[in-house]
Amino acid sequence: MTGIVAYCRPGFENDCAAELQDKTAALGIYGYCQTKPQQGFVVYRCQSEEAEHLAKKLILSELIFTRQFIVILAHVTDLPQEDRVSAVQVALLDEDVQEAFAGVKPCGDIRVETPDTNDGKELSKFCRKFTVPLRQGLRKIEWLTAKESDRRPTLHAFFLSNQEVYIGFSYSFNQSPWLMGIPRLRFPSDAPSRSTLKLDEAFQVFVPEHEREERITSGMNAVDLGAAPGGWTYQLVRRGMMVQAVDNGPMAESLMETGQVKHVREDGFKYRPKKKNVTWLVCDMVEKPARVGELMTSWLIDGDCKEAIFNLKLPMKRRYAAVAEYLEHIKQTLVEQGRGRFELQAKQLYHDREEITVHIRWL
Repeated sequence: MTGIVAYCRPGFENDCAAELQDKTAALGIYGYCQTKPQQGFVVYRCQSEEAEHLAKKLILSELIFTRQFIVILAHVTDLPQEDRVSAVQVALLDEDVQEAFAGVKPCGDIRVETPDTNDGKELSKFCRKFTVPLRQGLRKIEWLTAKESDRRPTLHAFFLSNQEVYIGFSYSFNQSPWLMGIPRLRFPSDAPSRSTLKLDEAFQVFVPEHEREERITSGMNAVDLGAAPGGWTYQLVRRGMMVQAVDNGPMAESLMETGQVKHVREDGFKYRPKKKNVTWLVCDMVEKPARVGELMTSWLIDGDCKEAIFNLKLPMKRRYAAVAEYLEHIKQTLVEQGRGRFELQAKQLYHDREEITVHIRWL
């Protein structure tokens, strides 16, 4: 029995597993999850043909708590320190692996990864050094193309320790573009708060690169609810937008000096723009998620914005069940009272903590 490995934030393994059970059952596949607290990943067990089906049909962008997932080709637990490459080669040349995943070979590239844990961070230096010899070794046994190709599946070596690794693959059309599913963003030294990285990541995750020039551009009008001190406003300003920053608290002087920000000292739950010319609404208020969801939905329904990005704080228990309920309520409201087709995405981003980030737009 093989399956998939889903990378997630440490501490959210049960939420990741609950979502996988829900989504795979909807696809007619009934496997089971193996989890351990704080390990930063979940193993979902199923048959090899089912796992390959999930690689195509379990849409990564629709999973909230999974950053990346790979189909397991092999699990090696006794890698010899003197020749790890040969051990990986032997595992991939196994007749059962070759037969079950004949259509996957050769892959277009290799990613050497670890869980997002302290132990994983200690392995990162080893992984960087090991990538080149592993790539060369896999090309020798024709599991990798001679030159990198983004049209072929990607191989992943997911190291749990120096001696244990999951070898798997993901399809190029259903994977994260980033190693470990984590965009590496640098905190701007002039940003008012670290929360700025949440919105920076959200733009990269939710808006495809080829659409950003049109959808996130200079001259647009934006509203930031609960803006102070300006972490999210900073990202709007740096992209050339004119921002109404709504908060009774103080805004960073550096933002006010840009001339792009109007500070509105008002309750974010009561404010509405006078003109319907707002493209982006963003919100990172610490408030009950149901209340924030209703506020964002009403802005969209009333035509007060075209796109919205906002955070929903998570409860302590049954987080996936609660999130599914919040999002279903939002969807139903938009369907019943909305203005046509819409896109809704939700993800626990790398820079999120006890929260998820949601994006909605009219199509």
